[in-house]
Amino acid sequence: MSALTTRLRRALPRVTRRRVVAGSVALVLIAALVGWAALPERHSWTAVDQRLTVLSGPSGTEPIDLDTRLYLPSGDGDVPAVLLGHGFGGSKESVSDDAESLADRGYAVLTWTARGFGRSGGEIHLDSPDYEVKDAQRLLDWLATQPRVRTDADGDPRVGVVGGSYGGALALLLAAQDPRVDAIVPLITWNDLGKAFFPQSANGVTAPGVFKKNWAGLFFGSGSGPLGAGGGPSPLTGGAGEAPVAPVANPACGRFAADVCAAYLKMATTGIPDAATTALLQRSSPAPVLNKIKAPTLLIQGAVDTLFPLSEADANAKGIAATGTPVRVAWFTGGHDGGSGPQTDQDRTKFLTAQWLDHYVKKDGATPATSFTYSRVAGFSALDRGLVTNGYSDPTYPGLTGTGRAEVTVSGDAQQIANPPNGNPGALSSLPGVGGQLSSLLGSVAGDLAGQHAEFDSAPVTDAIEVVGAPTVRLRAASPTGSATLFVKLYDVDPNGTATLSGGLIAPVRLTGLPTDVSAAQPVTVTLPAIVRRIDAGHTVRVTVATSDQAFLTPPDPATYTVAVEPAVSLPTAAGTPIANPQVVWRYVLLGVLAVVVAGLVVVLAVRHRRLRRHEAPTVDEYAETPLVVRGLRKAYGDGFVAVERVDFTVERGQVVGLLGPNGAGKTTTLRVLMGLTMPTEGDALVFGHRLEPGSPVLSRVGALVEGPGFLPHLTGLQNLHAYWQATGRPAADARFDEALEIAGLGDSVHRKTKNYSHGMRQRLAIAQAMLGLPELLVLDEPTDGLDPPQIAEMRRVLKRYATDGRAVLVSSHLLAEVEQTCTHAVVVNKGRIVADGPVDDIVGDSPSVQLEVSDVPAAELVLAGLNVRSVTPEGASGLIVDMNGTPRTEVVASLVRAGVGVDRVVPRRRLEDAFLALVGDNSRGSGDR
Repeated sequence: MSALTTRLRRALPRVTRRRVVAGSVALVLIAALVGWAALPERHSWTAVDQRLTVLSGPSGTEPIDLDTRLYLPSGDGDVPAVLLGHGFGGSKESVSDDAESLADRGYAVLTWTARGFGRSGGEIHLDSPDYEVKDAQRLLDWLATQPRVRTDADGDPRVGVVGGSYGGALALLLAAQDPRVDAIVPLITWNDLGKAFFPQSANGVTAPGVFKKNWAGLFFGSGSGPLGAGGGPSPLTGGAGEAPVAPVANPACGRFAADVCAAYLKMATTGIPDAATTALLQRSSPAPVLNKIKAPTLLIQGAVDTLFPLSEADANAKGIAATGTPVRVAWFTGGHDGGSGPQTDQDRTKFLTAQWLDHYVKKDGATPATSFTYSRVAGFSALDRGLVTNGYSDPTYPGLTGTGRAEVTVSGDAQQIANPPNGNPGALSSLPGVGGQLSSLLGSVAGDLAGQHAEFDSAPVTDAIEVVGAPTVRLRAASPTGSATLFVKLYDVDPNGTATLSGGLIAPVRLTGLPTDVSAAQPVTVTLPAIVRRIDAGHTVRVTVATSDQAFLTPPDPATYTVAVEPAVSLPTAAGTPIANPQVVWRYVLLGVLAVVVAGLVVVLAVRHRRLRRHEAPTVDEYAETPLVVRGLRKAYGDGFVAVERVDFTVERGQVVGLLGPNGAGKTTTLRVLMGLTMPTEGDALVFGHRLEPGSPVLSRVGALVEGPGFLPHLTGLQNLHAYWQATGRPAADARFDEALEIAGLGDSVHRKTKNYSHGMRQRLAIAQAMLGLPELLVLDEPTDGLDPPQIAEMRRVLKRYATDGRAVLVSSHLLAEVEQTCTHAVVVNKGRIVADGPVDDIVGDSPSVQLEVSDVPAAELVLAGLNVRSVTPEGASGLIVDMNGTPRTEVVASLVRAGVGVDRVVPRRRLEDAFLALVGDNSRGSGDR
């Protein structure tokens, strides 16, 4: 139930309420009908699966079976086509959602499973021009023969090519090799495969780059057996695959071609590519053929991507634009580590893709801008991406250098750091497919190891810095061996000392010809990975130089290096123009509907005021400054069911109180009584000394989210907030909309219709609505429902901040770990009675344990048996409770990762759960609240 409905029910007598509800339903129906009429017509389509045999290979005579699916819009006329490629390890099934969306827009969409994957035949050649690219050319030939596919000439289909990662590189290589391609949209893909897997961040240094062993291993593993051949989900695919057509013949190579397999085995062993490997990787790279691409190109790249960072798209953009081909670049807050990104970014990238194809392939849209667009986190930002973003636009693409520069001064003397033998133990900055999320998953465990890194900090910045691009630092290094492999990182450190590594991105550097004395070393400019991040005023910038990283192959021999960073750190900046969410359409129609709704709400408001004048609850003076006092509360129903036997508790100013209990304990019933949604059988609740009754004026000092969010679906989030506030009859200036929207963290999505919101987005909007006007008492029922872990962490901070300046919060939740970290006090209810009431610390006590979620429980138990821990107790299918016995969490997690055990989560053991179970036992009612 929405807070708006809640307040209306409080305010109106039953008969009047029925009339208002009927009127509200009519208004909603009007809004729905107007919105439905305004929507564009949806195309229907049919899909046909078939195996196509095409002639491919270097000679063009090798037959290869490809598993394909053609989506055709309904109707009789001809339509333009899209060739849609999947990610590495995926199949035609991986891109089915995107294919259906494009078919809905009137395109014939051909998807296929690339050779070497799934049910297609052949071997994997890594987007070779002689194999995968030639396969795609034959698919273009076949498209040109289909009666419904529009052609520009015999054998020349009107076609765009879209693909992500593996499919994105294919789009680039195909456009360079075949002039029939009319437009391309490559996403999160590479420019130079050699540089991607052997990055070298030091400018002007000819030493080979540092081998990205974890990603290379996952890449190779995704094609080396039945699972990788399409049998399961992978961070490389963007979706699950399917079973292979036949078992692999060579277990060492799987379905890889022999030359690709040999190249991987050699570079994984030595860490340095030989001439043959370099040539093979160059063959599969768009870099050498960008000047042949004449198809207008939209490049979409993710900022949370430790595999193919933003620099890959930058190189592609410059190479294509140099020949005069139209190019547009869009950065979003997803990638191989960040997935498809927040909903707002998904909407934006889909809109840009459709706009690009409509103009250059369908030929019926306005010319798209070639401006640069990017986005950054807004609101909930624990993963450097969150679920919502703000988008910005610059007239021209500035590359990685930004449109301006901010110079930050760091300080620190030269420092000695040790390279561990064989990189063990190694720092943990990223894991394939996790990348920027690692700090959220592992907390303080992730990061740099003592003795193996040097830190150089700035003073707190006085003004916020909008970093958009690749920062640079100047580094000097000395080594007794004459060489060093180093990893340079840029941290954003908040005033509490929490350091955040954007996207898990680091700059690997291999230096040779080094002196033994750092004072004699020549400074080297290091270009760090490009990021999009706001460094807020009061934060500090930290440059860290480390010797090891588990994502890369490092020198096997131990050594001690000396490193120094020059004071000036250069941060590229941008002041892009905010862009509206492209999904906001029919704005004026919606505003007209809003006017109708507001007019109805004005009538409701008048009725509410008349009722309020007739009912004034008496005041209990001794509780006039206490946010909430519950006295002898009992709620029984006519059928004899007793939902609440007796409940007494108090919420004081400055407190965050958690209301806990098993299902059926009476939590929700208690909250419904507190909000005036139902009347108690006995007892009462006092808010600032006023007894709560429907329509009580003191409810204006209370914000609530009870029974879930609900909004008018054809209004935007912002319009819903304004309509709600107007219904309260309070001045608009008192609403504090900016603060509420900051809490919601919805960014541009606040301008989208709420019918398109995900559950989590509706939940955040409902919380912001409850906080409008910053009420003195906030009552929330399951506020984290529908939120992901980083959003829950942000909500924890929001509630703690909210209970300052004399405000108070009452929160009901079944997430005991969150209550333990969020609440100052807890009230535990069981069978309708209070069984515990007091400070959380008093109820919980201390705990020496942590909870681990691991990929292999037996293997983890063997590793932990060799450490100085007191006990290891399995919990669930993948959980372990470990009594640390004083062993640092860093040591535990590093030992597990070194042994090949994946660590998905590590958190302190939530002992509130133990206390809760001890209090309520197994005697919960087993049914939901009434």
